[in-house]
Amino acid sequence: MVTVNAKGKITQRDKKQARYQTEDLGNGLLLEMVSIAGGTFTMGSTKSDSEKPPHSVTVQPFYMGKYPVTQAQWEAVMGNNPSNFKGTNRPVEQVSWDDANEFCQRLSKKTGKSYGLLRSAQWEYACRAGTTTPFYFGETITTELANYDGNYTYGSGPKGEYREQTTEVGNFPPNSFGLYDMHGNVWEWCADPWHTNYDDAPTDGSIWTEGGEDPKRLLRGGLWGSHLGNCRCAARINPPSDYRNNDIGFRLVVFGAAWT
Repeated sequence: MVTVNAKGKITQRDKKQARYQTEDLGNGLLLEMVSIAGGTFTMGSTKSDSEKPPHSVTVQPFYMGKYPVTQAQWEAVMGNNPSNFKGTNRPVEQVSWDDANEFCQRLSKKTGKSYGLLRSAQWEYACRAGTTTPFYFGETITTELANYDGNYTYGSGPKGEYREQTTEVGNFPPNSFGLYDMHGNVWEWCADPWHTNYDDAPTDGSIWTEGGEDPKRLLRGGLWGSHLGNCRCAARINPPSDYRNNDIGFRLVVFGAAWT
């Protein structure tokens, strides 16, 4: 992992060892799942009304995808590839929330484990990885650290490259939990329905269904064509569950005692 100062200059590099488990999808194709220790964090921010109020949430341990689901992994389970920017190791995109859930159901049947979409609280806890800054790298971010529209800046950070497409997963430094591409590249579906703010939000990391605005669902993490505000740890948007675009993918969580 790396840490940057307010101008986006790298000030620290650390190596941390994450604990992984793998799922064999056949033909040597692996799905890597990272062990995330439980803990308590402050979810939300004061930057946007939809992220208020910041509130304390306690999350139990879980396993989640090291990367967004790739096109190769999608094709191994679903038998097709809907993506616009083709590449076996690029994230799958052009998938709706409904499509992602169908993938989870088929993968669960294939493996005997219970896969699903991350709860929004799990996603933000994992993205922050113990940090309290807008990005897990620090107060700003650069295009050396994530794939987003480098014509935009955040805080005192510099402008950078605009790649205009997805990149292969794992091209940029991970956070301290060993997770890659949590900022930029593709939006990631979460399980929860949309709520306009965090009033009365659960504090135990569970999915928040009560009072949700179906069929709106949550996307987290930002995208390759995004300004940096959308890439922050706390940012979220609310498309309908059947919406597809070439900047929308997802990441997995596995429920229960999948590995011991």
